[in-house]
Amino acid sequence: MTRKIRAIFGASSAVGRAMAEEACVRGEDVFLIGRDKVDGEAIRKDLSIKFPAIDVRFYLFDAANFASHDALITKLIEDCGEGAFYPVILFADMPEQAKIDETPDLALRCVNISLTGAISVLHRIAPHLEKRGRGQVIVFGSVAGDRGRIKNYVYGGAKAGLAAYCSGLRNRLFRAGVTLTFIKPGFIDTRMTFTMKLPPLPIASSERMAKEAYAAADKGREEVYIPGLWRWVMAIIRNIPEKVFKRLSI
Repeated sequence: MTRKIRAIFGASSAVGRAMAEEACVRGEDVFLIGRDKVDGEAIRKDLSIKFPAIDVRFYLFDAANFASHDALITKLIEDCGEGAFYPVILFADMPEQAKIDETPDLALRCVNISLTGAISVLHRIAPHLEKRGRGQVIVFGSVAGDRGRIKNYVYGGAKAGLAAYCSGLRNRLFRAGVTLTFIKPGFIDTRMTFTMKLPPLPIASSERMAKEAYAAADKGREEVYIPGLWRWVMAIIRNIPEKVFKRLSI
């Protein structure tokens, strides 16, 4: 049986760690890919101790350093060998909108990491997946991409662009027998949201996010809201008339 290798881009995030551990539970080898070498190596050692039969490796990665992506993707595919390379894209940059409005360069950084960086990685991986003729891609977007809101419209714009790109890439990969599942998380219970004042809407743990993301990908689903109630929440938000919406502080 061909071994599965989950290449997790953004592995040091809370969801990235959960995706890595769940992959180990599933008996899959894991490539941890991230910009924090100390944290990445710590996660690798922890997973290697918990799952001694699983091959866990760490690779240094900077989403905004586009010139480095070719070498990294080539190395990952080489190290994968005859294994089935299953990428998971979940890195992003989400500064507070107020800080972006004060410092426009933060907007460029947000888009370069959350959108352009993801496209750079996926477009380099796509030919390999097409050549193999099978595979599975998981990409994390956000409910923020469903409609531009005053509180996070730069981040939302980046995620909206990523959703459109992945729709086209999905069509391309489908012809080669490869699936692409686009995850739209709502609020996630992480350190980032711990101090935030959140509305009374469903919040998912990182562990739940990982389990449901893998389950959706295994079923070949194309677009998934986690928790599922966010599909209806965002349907309401998308359908608020613009004349009303622009007066709301959401």
